[in-house]
Amino acid sequence: MSRIEALARPDKWCLGGLDGVLWAPPFPRWLHRPGFWDAAHLLQHEVGPCFSVALLDGSGAEIPLSAGPAGLRWRPGALVAEWRNGGGELAVETRQVLPGGILQSAWTLPPGAAAGFLVAFTAQPAASVSRGVSGMRPSSGGVRWVRRLTDRAGQELSVGMEIRGCGVPAWRRILLSEGGADPDWTVSPFAEGETADIEDAGGIPEPADGRSGWIWTAVAFPVPAADQGPLALRMHLDPRLSDPPWEGIRAPADRLTWESFFAGFPAFSCGDPRLDRYFDYRIHGLGLNRIEGRSGNVRHPCIAEGIEYFHVPITYSAQCHMMEMRWRESGREAWGSLLNFLDNQKEDGSLHGRLYPNHLERTDFYHANWGDSLLAVHAMHPEPAALARCYEGLSRYARWLNRSRDPEGSGMFTVVNHFETGQEYMSRYMAVDAEADVRGWQPRLRLKGIDVTVYAHQLFRALARLAGRVGRPGDASDWQALQMRCQSAIMERMWCPEARLFTDVDGRTFERTGVKAAVGFYPLLTGRVDALRLDALMDHLEDPRTFGTPFPLPSSSVDDPRFSAEGVWRGKRRNCPWNGRVWPMTTSHVIEGLLRAWRRGNRRAGELAANRLARFVHLMFEGGDPGRPNSFEHYNPYTGRACHFRGIDDYQHSWVVDLLARGIAGLHLDEEGVEVWPLPHGLSRVRLGPVRVRGRNVAVELDDGRVSLAVDAARYEGTRERALRVGWETLDEGRRR
Repeated sequence: MSRIEALARPDKWCLGGLDGVLWAPPFPRWLHRPGFWDAAHLLQHEVGPCFSVALLDGSGAEIPLSAGPAGLRWRPGALVAEWRNGGGELAVETRQVLPGGILQSAWTLPPGAAAGFLVAFTAQPAASVSRGVSGMRPSSGGVRWVRRLTDRAGQELSVGMEIRGCGVPAWRRILLSEGGADPDWTVSPFAEGETADIEDAGGIPEPADGRSGWIWTAVAFPVPAADQGPLALRMHLDPRLSDPPWEGIRAPADRLTWESFFAGFPAFSCGDPRLDRYFDYRIHGLGLNRIEGRSGNVRHPCIAEGIEYFHVPITYSAQCHMMEMRWRESGREAWGSLLNFLDNQKEDGSLHGRLYPNHLERTDFYHANWGDSLLAVHAMHPEPAALARCYEGLSRYARWLNRSRDPEGSGMFTVVNHFETGQEYMSRYMAVDAEADVRGWQPRLRLKGIDVTVYAHQLFRALARLAGRVGRPGDASDWQALQMRCQSAIMERMWCPEARLFTDVDGRTFERTGVKAAVGFYPLLTGRVDALRLDALMDHLEDPRTFGTPFPLPSSSVDDPRFSAEGVWRGKRRNCPWNGRVWPMTTSHVIEGLLRAWRRGNRRAGELAANRLARFVHLMFEGGDPGRPNSFEHYNPYTGRACHFRGIDDYQHSWVVDLLARGIAGLHLDEEGVEVWPLPHGLSRVRLGPVRVRGRNVAVELDDGRVSLAVDAARYEGTRERALRVGWETLDEGRRR
């Protein structure tokens, strides 16, 4: 609990059930009213209003509540609010989203309120509530109904909904009403006076003018005596799918809690208060966006990209989730983040860009670095069956990529619109099509993208490495040939001497575009960049005229004619601009590349990686306040200001846990063994562990110049200046002895 409590703060509200149900309104209107009136999300489906709470006296008159002295206090998994009644006595409300689709408002009331009622009430749009036997009806603990939701793709989902409490209701009321919907009890139709209770035969009458307006519902419970503990009011969201089956948003028997979720990750400390805090804050973000699986097309546990309509698996961010979730014991979500897409693979071998539980319409497409992510997960959590499934699916994907995006056999891969890279509104696309930014998802570009070509190279490399492990050794030479063709193209055709950076290539003329963008550093991931080019890349990272901004790393070079630190493109502030904003996704890629160069022996790369990693994490704090971490989509490279206008915090679009574990603590795990070699960061005392990997507990301690590695009962010592490496075979022999 100490790790969770350490994240407590008064200015957050996002709550999740660790299973796909989320209450995280970007701009809540009713945060300071009891209950959950602002909308929740059931994966991508918005559900709102939810419900509010009123305290009534014995006669049914409202007892007004005002904010208590402590106001709101958030921590992962709970939002606590203090309220004062008319007599100045304190009532405490604890809001939680529980596994199984339950929004809960639990109340501890002052003794003087014992003669009254606590009421959960809601207003539902009448046109979306089912009629007949699925309409508003009494249930054993409250009122239930079925509501139809529509997502951004125009697809419907029927959801069973219920408001209820812990015991037997004192009364239940339903009434159709014109006008608006507001969480203030005084504007509800029930505040006018007594209305009839719901008949046991239930339901609401059908008005002559049809289903316009709102259906108001209230369920009241007697306030318990002071010694009976809190009274919990709940709204239950129960998705109803028949084909494919939705086996659960309902929680499994071994339901996950926030405590057990955090416990599955190692603890981290390094003495830098922002790095320390951010490690656990990122674990919160991963839990907030966790999906249990067993949800139609989303069958495996995984992580959604973010809140609101991003609350589904998306390929572009799944590569990040694989890197981070491998640090949690078992690695189930890491494997699931890829397996979900392979389970829904298209007939031609391509992948959906996002997955919806109840349909696969308008899913788009995004490129991703599947090869590196697969190798990373397999290194820590080998699962032969999962590996074989991933090899088969990614082989099909690689053949589709080769067939459809490089029919010329150039070794470079085509981007057909500016959205599919996940990086829209950049000069790199305008270099080959003056209308690239206004044609949406139309497949009109012929841009050989440096980023997607690096992704392809890493995929071919991974498949070549894994072919023998899945019983397909004959495939290795084919994948190696594709890898080498790709490698030659990157180094010989995509290096731009004038820009001193890797750039895209025009797919019509096969001339380099020369446009400087952050993706030009991605070849660092291949390990094939020679010393001269590596120095040129690092010069750019230190040059304030190109990429050396105070906060790393602008997505487009500062000297790009369309550069904007504020995200303005053609005179308009964009939601997702890549013409100069810092995006944690690209910054993670570049730090990852520098980290790999450091491990190959380049001291300057290590120093740059350590410096940029610290500055990158420091960026993601409101005003630099160590108590207020965030994770927005993008930031200003000069001021560090986040895109607050979007409201999309807790966006999982990078791999910070992984970079801190490997960069600051220096812990690297692969198929051969364990290695400790931290970046030259100057932090004297670092702790990481225990990491549960391959059936072992691994921990690292750095003290001044010394390194200590513990694997179960075995302990190894070394210095920071040299890599300390222990093979799995050595560890196995130690176990046998």
